[in-house]
Order: sequence, then C-alpha cells, then structure tokens
Amino acid sequence: MADISAEQINDALTNIFNQNYSVIERSMLQVDFVGCENPDFNFALNEMTVLKTDTSSMIIVSAYIGDELINNYWADGLIISTPTGSTAYSLSVGGPILTPNSENFIIAPLAPHNLTNRPIVVPDNSEITLKVAGRGTQFLTSLDFRSVTVEMETVIKVKKAAFKLKTLQLPEQPFFNTLRNKLMWGIDKRNK
Repeated sequence: MADISAEQINDALTNIFNQNYSVIERSMLQVDFVGCENPDFNFALNEMTVLKTDTSSMIIVSAYIGDELINNYWADGLIISTPTGSTAYSLSVGGPILTPNSENFIIAPLAPHNLTNRPIVVPDNSEITLKVAGRGTQFLTSLDFRSVTVEMETVIKVKKAAFKLKTLQLPEQPFFNTLRNKLMWGIDKRNK
C-alpha cells in the first residue's frame, strides 16, 4: 500500500525478496446494480460512492440494512468505505479511521443538507441497500477510481466480497506507525 516512501524502496524490496513480511488480508466491497448491468469488475478495495451528476441539486440517498432504514441522506452523495478506505475519501469527509482487521463498513454522507448527519460504522456482514432520488435522471457511482453513470431507478446492493485482497506488511511499517507518519500525529512545532 502507500506506506513505503521513495527512500525506503530498496529496503522494502530486500525484505520482500527475503520473505521478511506478514500478509494482511483486506476486505473488499461487492456492489450489485439492480435494474441495470453490473460493471465488468463490481468490487472495490477502498470505497463505493454515490454522487449527484447532472444537476447542482442534492440527491436523496435512502440507505437500508436489510429492511431497516438507516437514514434518508439529503446530500451531494454517500460513501460506503472498507477499513482500507477509511484513510481515503471517507476520512476526507470526517469519517473515522478503522484498523485493517476491523470487520466494519463506514457510511459517510458527502456535504449533507442536515449537519447532524454524521458518518456511522456498521458491521461488514450487513448488506446495505441504496435507493437514490433527485431532480435528475441519473446519478454517478464510483468504485474506487472507476465510475459509471446509472439511471435514477437503479437500486444498489453493497456487501462484503466473498474474497479478500492479500497485501504485504513490512516489519518496520506497522499500521499505527504509518498513521503517525502520514497524518503527522504527535507532530507539534512547539515540541522541537
């Protein structure tokens, strides 16, 4: 992942060639589109996002777990994130950071109309259903870096994929060390 700096590449490759690493399995999302064809690869490592597309008006995203309504989000969009994605787009909209082995998803609104709508953490054994409404005829859905425009009546089902992505963790790059370095936790120029 992104925890190796340019200066560390030679040491990282040496560790990999010497098999000095541990394997970390990362959960992925499976995203199914009901009412239209699924993309060629309907999985995401970081997040899936529903976004407004053809108007400046907000959309309404109704999110359910099973038959239970979580919320009707009046917003520019909604992010569903894995633990890996918790340090990506979700973090930028105020979502929490999850450790890689967390068995949770984050649901985070994008620019919600009601400021009391905050990100929520749900178990990753949940199937999340999204129904979108708005003034436009389409909305945008992104899976990591891939985007597809879908018709407004399309229902989206999000669940944990049946497989995980295996990543390598080097001994000098534990998760919290990476967070401290990348997010500059504990850095305060008054302490120098």
